[in-house]
Amino acid sequence: MRIDLFLKLSRLVKRRTAAREMVEMGAVKLNGKTVKPSAEVRSADRIEIAYPTRVLLVEVLSGEPRIPRGENSMFRVLEDRRVKAEGLWGNGLDS
Repeated sequence: MRIDLFLKLSRLVKRRTAAREMVEMGAVKLNGKTVKPSAEVRSADRIEIAYPTRVLLVEVLSGEPRIPRGENSMFRVLEDRRVKAEGLWGNGLDS
């Protein structure tokens, strides 16, 4: 599944267009590397998402568009840290 679609379906980002824009500006990394919105996400991949005031690191549990019965999430949070609004979001890229 594409990373922009994964971010939308997993509800890590509200809209797919917003997910695509975040990936294009470098706010999303897949396994430590910047990627294109079309990059494929697979189980056990790690995604780092830089929001305006926090950085979230998640592990992909399911790269399938439908979550298998009995599972309640497509990802597991590995790290959630607060940051000051600077860096990518402090450059005027958030407007």
